Amino acid sequence: MDAPVMYLVAAVVVLAVGVIVIVVRARRRATARPGGVPPRRRPERGRVAESPRGGPHRLAPGDRVRIHDQEYAVSGTIRLVEGDWSWVQHLLDDASGTRHRLSVEDGPDLELVLWTAEPGATVTPGAPTIDLGGRRYTWAETGQARYTAIGETGLLPAGTMRYHDYQSGGDARLSFEAYGEEGWRVARGDLLDPADLTIQPATDDR
Repeated sequence: MDAPVMYLVAAVVVLAVGVIVIVVRARRRATARPGGVPPRRRPERGRVAESPRGGPHRLAPGDRVRIHDQEYAVSGTIRLVEGDWSWVQHLLDDASGTRHRLSVEDGPDLELVLWTAEPGATVTPGAPTIDLGGRRYTWAETGQARYTAIGETGLLPAGTMRYHDYQSGGDARLSFEAYGEEGWRVARGDLLDPADLTIQPATDDR
């Protein structure tokens, strides 16, 4: 092989290797955050994880919570487990007597939702979409969990709960829950930022 041809072949090989290296590096940058850390997936329903002391997951009956400009008293707590997942629901009372609850899905990303009961709703779960209150909600998940309850919940101390969850937009939620053999409880929810809460524990020894 002539020398010019050998140089040409070598140049092509070097160029091809350079292109491959550039493509590989570009793909790595596209799938990683600055600093080379892969993007973190948002967890599904409340993966069990070690939690810091205090905070909404440690609320208990007798505590008080201020959410935005409204104050609530915690009257009961329901802890739920579904396989390897767990979450908590705190029942909240306000001055108007409206039923609320605060769900806490603990994990790498804390998710808080303030729910307001819709006792007059006639909708039932199961459809891919549900219209309620001028919004269209889309099905998100369905399941069954075991629960334990303390405080004034109106439930047995332990049992099972079925649920259907729907979402609308980024922050609006719709839930259907049935404890034991009872019918569906319907509630609409709004996603909260942890900064929206101010907690006033009943005691400081927890």
